[in-house]
Amino acid sequence: MAFGADRPEGRLFATRSVTVARHGMVAAAQPLAVQIGLEVLKKGGSAVDAAIAVDAALGLMEPVSCGLGGDLFAMVWDPATSKLYGLNGSGRAPLALTPDKVPPEKDGTMPVYSPYAWTVPGCADAWFELHERFGRLPMKELLAPTVVYAREGAPVPQVIAGSWARSVARFKDKPGFADVFLPGGRAPAEGEPFANPALARTLELLSAGGRDAYYRGEIAEKIVAFSKKIGGFFAMEDFARHTSEWQEPISTTYRGTTVWELPPNGQGLAALELLNILERYDLKAIGRDNPDFWHVLVEAKKLAFADRARYYADPAFFPAPVAALLDKGYAAKQAARIDMTRAARSVEPGNPALQRGDTTFLVTADERGMMVALIQSNYTGFGSGYVIPELGFGIHDRGALFSLKAGSPNVLAPGKRPFHTIIPAFLGKDGKPLMAFGVMGGDMQPQGHAQIVVNLVDLGMNLQEAGDAPRFYHTEDSEPTGTVMTNGGVLSLESGVGQDVRQALIRRGHKLVEANGIVFGGYQAIWRDPKTGVYFGATESRKDGCAAGY
Repeated sequence: MAFGADRPEGRLFATRSVTVARHGMVAAAQPLAVQIGLEVLKKGGSAVDAAIAVDAALGLMEPVSCGLGGDLFAMVWDPATSKLYGLNGSGRAPLALTPDKVPPEKDGTMPVYSPYAWTVPGCADAWFELHERFGRLPMKELLAPTVVYAREGAPVPQVIAGSWARSVARFKDKPGFADVFLPGGRAPAEGEPFANPALARTLELLSAGGRDAYYRGEIAEKIVAFSKKIGGFFAMEDFARHTSEWQEPISTTYRGTTVWELPPNGQGLAALELLNILERYDLKAIGRDNPDFWHVLVEAKKLAFADRARYYADPAFFPAPVAALLDKGYAAKQAARIDMTRAARSVEPGNPALQRGDTTFLVTADERGMMVALIQSNYTGFGSGYVIPELGFGIHDRGALFSLKAGSPNVLAPGKRPFHTIIPAFLGKDGKPLMAFGVMGGDMQPQGHAQIVVNLVDLGMNLQEAGDAPRFYHTEDSEPTGTVMTNGGVLSLESGVGQDVRQALIRRGHKLVEANGIVFGGYQAIWRDPKTGVYFGATESRKDGCAAGY
């Protein structure tokens, strides 16, 4: 699987060369966090150690996307056991919260920026689960660099500074937000150091007390007290009963390449469904300059997302028919539903035989061949916007993805995990994972995963070019609550897609709208050459980050 072997310089789209290194690699959305991860690897830490250290740093340096008040999913390729592990670090709704207690929005959905959308944050527990199984260095050593930066201040880079500034209007009046995230009454400007001493102390509590410091100790106590003060529903029991879950990844093959994702309550299954449908079309022969190429991608996405709305939820409450949805025969029937002359306006879920978001994504790899794909999120930027000043972080609003409609697989229930958008992924050959990758960004993620795979496998792009190439983003008006798309949704195309293609798509009924670069996601990837062991790293040109190795 030598991606882009016919044009290794990636001359069509790549904004930079692929990074190559022998002993280790880190790619993430903030260069200072990448440096922290590399230092961990150089000290003998595992790829998991590096991933934890990088994620901790991003919670300080990229708080618009992630932090200790959010959830985490990860996949780990462990060459020592020749096994791909999946970890679901998402939290559950408070036991005291039931649908009848929620004042719905005018359209009947969950209030997004509110305590009603709170679920128990799973990030910290996931760190310790990963560390217990795969860690080599003490947790204190992994968190120490971020503690120093939190006290001294880390300069804010361009893209993060822009997102931070755009968040002020929405969150400035939320309890605790300005105390932590608006020093001097404003968002930090590009290049301005941001310090968070309260977060430094929280990380020291975790270093000393482990996961219990969060879920049974002082951190949970402060979150629960804050919740009671502002009318939330958290109780200590909600935190004490929280657990992450090790999962078997699910997979499909795409033209001989294996793609692994995690099962629901996440949306990785949608990426696999989408690829199964696309496999029915010769995309290489069609080519990116042909409107048929983009039409097929968008229409296949609509079919996969209709199933996403109907079937994806917490499997403890509603087990999705994963095997049936991944069946190649089912994909053939789905592909047959695509009309090449017209954009679908209404898409019902398929009938398999039943026998909004901001996120950070990072990848790490160590000299022993271990690779990690880790994704962590507050959901909508700074999450709910509610911040506990003494802890230095806010609470996410992932519960906004619950439905309030009785009978929906994703309906809110006490102790239930909501549908989740954040998904890590792996690619490989002959059943062996060789590449950790992901594309952060809400419902863009399955669309992004599929486009990366198509760019690599069908179009022969190299690792960096595959991420830099122009993307599409299609969205509907409704969240995944079982609602069928009835208006055709809207389609955004990046500037590299030509006007002739755009006009052809408009004639077929696609509603094109302009969008900024943020909606097209954020890609990171590491691929390991199985012959030489050399790592290849790529990063998202639309973000601040980098890929670096040693």
